[in-house]
Amino acid sequence: MIITFCGHSHYKGNAEDMKKILDFLEEKVGDSKAEMYLGEYGGFDEFAYECCKKYKENHPAVSLIFVTPYITPEYQNNHLSYQKDRFDSILYPEIEDKPLRFAISYRNKYMVEQADYVIACIDHKTGGAYQAYVHAKRRKKHIFSIGKIL
Repeated sequence: MIITFCGHSHYKGNAEDMKKILDFLEEKVGDSKAEMYLGEYGGFDEFAYECCKKYKENHPAVSLIFVTPYITPEYQNNHLSYQKDRFDSILYPEIEDKPLRFAISYRNKYMVEQADYVIACIDHKTGGAYQAYVHAKRRKKHIFSIGKIL
């Protein structure tokens, strides 16, 4: 099972939303093997990571996977060593033929396409998180909302 997340960079986590996510994961994943596909670009991504890390403490079959939008040598030198300490593995989708300025959008699309569930927190109709949410709806993914969805 693969679970991914989409939410805005300005999001500030709170205990209530963490409980919603942990309860959802307990219900849908339990002690089963699961992969959590995560980004690292903003407030909601950091919150999702913290939720998954906490869930993994009692569910060792869960893997935290950083899905990187870039694989350039510069990015690897400056960022991926930090990610290696935080995640069980790093995944690079085959998007190297896409323009670098759109890499995060293509990475988000890939994450949604792979996911069985998408956990979302969307409060406005602009940005990459909203586009990932729209893509999840188009793909008829199971979407669990922890907040206002437009």
